Amino acid sequence: MLPVNLENIGSYQMKAKYDAEVDVLTITWHDTPVEESEAISPGVILDYDQAGNVIGIEILNASRKIENFSPNVQVAISSR
Repeated sequence: MLPVNLENIGSYQMKAKYDAEVDVLTITWHDTPVEESEAISPGVILDYDQAGNVIGIEILNASRKIENFSPNVQVAISSR
């Protein structure tokens, strides 16, 4: 499991979105613009804001990488 520390990002609204057409699951913590992205393993990409904070993750070929994956699940979690 990839450790992602949410303690230092202040308030956040986590959203998960699945694009079935390209089989990509995107999970974001902020609506701030992505400044940089980094592939941390094949098909797993972290997105960073201008300050270098992780603000999201993209999982390519999600239906093949995530066990018991359900593309119909929508998620939104807020710290507010």
